[in-house]
This record gives sequence, structure tokens and C-alpha cells, in this order.
Amino acid sequence: MSTYILAIDQGTTSSRAIIFNEKGLPLWQAQQEFKQYYPDDGWVEHDPEEIWVTTLQVCQQVMQKGKLRSTDIAAIGITNQRETTVVWDRETGKPIYNAIVWQDRRTASYCKKLKQAGKEALINQKTGLLIDPYFSASKLNWLLDNVPDARENAEAGKLLFGTIDTFLLWRLTGGKSHKTDATNASRTQLFNIHTQQWDEELLKLHNVPVTLMPEVMDCSAEFGVTERTLFGGEIPILSMAGDQQAALVGQACFKPGMVKSTYGTGCFVIMNTGEQVIQSENRLLTTIGYRLNGQVNYAIEGSIFIAGAAMQWLRDGLRLIPHANVTEALAQVAKKTHGVYMVPAFTGLGAPYWDPHARGAILGLTRDTGVAEIVAAALQSVCYQTKDLMNAMAADGVEPTTLRVDGGMVVNNWMVQFLADILGVTVERPQVTETTALGVAYLAGLHKGIYPSIEDIAECWHSEQQFEVSMEQVQREKLYRGWQDAVERVKSKE
Repeated sequence: MSTYILAIDQGTTSSRAIIFNEKGLPLWQAQQEFKQYYPDDGWVEHDPEEIWVTTLQVCQQVMQKGKLRSTDIAAIGITNQRETTVVWDRETGKPIYNAIVWQDRRTASYCKKLKQAGKEALINQKTGLLIDPYFSASKLNWLLDNVPDARENAEAGKLLFGTIDTFLLWRLTGGKSHKTDATNASRTQLFNIHTQQWDEELLKLHNVPVTLMPEVMDCSAEFGVTERTLFGGEIPILSMAGDQQAALVGQACFKPGMVKSTYGTGCFVIMNTGEQVIQSENRLLTTIGYRLNGQVNYAIEGSIFIAGAAMQWLRDGLRLIPHANVTEALAQVAKKTHGVYMVPAFTGLGAPYWDPHARGAILGLTRDTGVAEIVAAALQSVCYQTKDLMNAMAADGVEPTTLRVDGGMVVNNWMVQFLADILGVTVERPQVTETTALGVAYLAGLHKGIYPSIEDIAECWHSEQQFEVSMEQVQREKLYRGWQDAVERVKSKE
């Protein structure tokens, strides 16, 4: 039996494919960046066709690298940027508009009206989410109301909705499979996390016809098979999970109280809460961690909109650095007491502030501030934002003692050490840092029988390095007070 698993990791700035073996080790990978569109202030879009083409190409490339045929691949798993919203024609498969990205803030006024109408308690109770442009429901409402004929066609059952996982699945299966998994469904603001159903009251509230909605599956399930023409034969698609929940699985955080933090385009801290639904009193999100065999494991999550995207901005926007891999060396030579704070609120502030109108700033500049200090401040901003989330979790009564980290940014030892120092907790980095892709590889392997149980998956997890706290408490508190002051300065006054 073949034990190679192809993981598709469709992210916010790139599409990737990684082939894993049965031990959870990555063997080959391919990656392509794609274009970001900013048609208006706070608007962020992707071309769904470009997402599809780059995804298909990296899958084909990674199979060529390993000299693999379709029969060599046991299963495919899909993980994706969450909340990003696509609507397409049921007959042609053609999107009616660009994908509206999770970072997009165009629906801020719509969300404000919902809040003013007193709908937040209802939405929070059913979905675990807060009212914010971040989630899919307001984006879907915008598409139906603003794209010509969309509302009429939706009512006639001619259109389909999906987050990126669902759109890719539709294309991979040649339009035969319109499905999502419970984790992605839980991010739409249209799914009741208690009943595990699309919620009639929420669909009505957002004016969304139920005919648009995909079938909701477990994270490890039969999602369909690929069209023969794509890879020279059919390959079963056996797992799907939103990127952050996939990383929770990839980090083997299967016990309540275990925490992972992923540093990609954004940063997302998730704690497994088991069968317990914790309704946060500190503006964190209650969400589905994973669903296996119909059994739901819940989680509590904090979302930071800008993490690695700040490095991308330093590279492409300001042209201060040629590549993100130079940031560690620059941070090491920055003055220890540089006093610079970057608040990367380029698309507003996420948890625990939820301020869509906040905008970014660099504060504390002096005449001797240089590129190294600005780079250090950008890296530190990610760590400070993580502390904001950890403080909120502690206030909700769940305080982690160890944190498992992953994502592209954590190859930077300077940043991970500062993270341990500013949090005051041990930070563990795994041997395989691509845990988002690894998570869906595990889930696909679970359904295929390559892994008999989640306990077997947990045994595959290994720590590569532990970062212990080396900063004095007084210094930690002083630095964090400076951050809190900087955030206050950029918050909107509305």
C-alpha cells in the first residue's frame, strides 16, 4: 500500500504542495506566490482562477520532483486560508467575482449595523464568533448584494458558495463534490457549532439562501476523488481543515490545555478545550478544533491579522530588506534599547481589540533609528500581539505553561527567543515546522489507516528546540507597557 500523502496548503500569499511519508516527514515541496489585489482602502482580494492554477501547478510539480504517479499517492489533504469567500456558477464553475480575503474590511459598516441591532449575543452564542468583517458571512452578503444578478441567481439556485477548501475541492473533483469540513464551516458565521448544522436563523439574518452552502463533513472523511486528467489517475481526497486547526493537529495538541501558535501571514493562537465550549469574556473566539467520527473537539482562539505580512511589507512596500531571511541577522545588531514600536494594523486590529478602523504606525523613532531597529520592532510586534492573546486566555481562566510554535517566521531564533522572554513561558519548536500541511497529511492518513489513532499521530511529534525564558520580569513589563501605549495611539476613536 502506498503511504505517500500529498498535502495542499493554500495560503494567503502562496499555494504550496508537500509530499509527506508515513512518519510525517516532508520529502518534496513546491510553492508559488500569487498576486494580492487592493482595490480600495482596507479591501483585499485574490483571483480564484490564479489560486486554482497555482495550486494545480504545485501539485504537479511536487509529484514530478518525487517522480510519483497518481498510484503512488495514498491520499490528498487540503488546508486553506480560512474565511476567504468565493461564489461561483454551479454550471460553469466560473467565479462571479474575485475571492474576498479574510483580511478584507469592506463590510465594516454592515457589521456595525448588526452590532447596533443587538445581534452580537445571538451570533456569539451560536457560532462562538464576534461580529467582524473577518468572517465569511458579511463577505458573502456583500457579493450577493453588489455583483450584478448575483442575488437573483442565488435565489434561483444557480450559484455555490465556498471557502477556498471548497472551491479547490470542486475544481479537483471536476464539479462533483461541493463539501467543506466542520472547522472551515465554523468560521463562516453561518454554522451553529452546537448543533453542527448551517443555522436557519443566521442564514436569514445575513440573507443567504441555503442552496449556496456546501455539505459539512468531519475533518477526516471521504471528500471525493480527483479528476483523472489532472494527475494521470484518480486520487482520493480524505481530509480538509482550516489552516489554523490543521496546525493544531500537526502540533499534536490533542489534550485540553495544549496550545499552538502559527506565524504565517497572520498569527493564530489556538488552545484545545476538548468537549468543553468556553465562551470567552475577553473577546477571543470559540471555534471547532477538529471533528473526527462525529465527535467535536472545541478550541479557543485569538487571531492577529498581520505577522509575516509585516515582513512582506518591509520587503515589498518599504524595500528595507531583500528577503525575510535577513531579519534575524538585522535584529541581532539592533540596539537592545531601541524604543521603537511597530503596530502593524494595516487592516485593523484583530483579537482582543477587534478594531477594523485602526491603522498601522511606527512609533518611537529617533535620529539614530536604522533599518535594524525597524526590523526588530516588526518582529517584536508579533510577539507583543501574542502576549495580548495569552493575557486574554489567562483572563478566561486558561493559562498555558508551554507553547508550541510553527509557521514560516519561527525559523528566526531571535524572534522565538524574544517570544519566550516577553511571554514568560517556554516555547517549543517542532522538528517539522510546516505543521499546517502536516496536520491535513495526518488527518488524511488517519482516514486511510496509515495512522490507527490520534495517539499514534502524537507519537510522531518531536521537539527540535526549546526556548527558555531569559528576560527579567521588570524588563518584560516595561517593554509590554510601551507596546500597550503604542496600541492605544493607533486605535480608532469611533
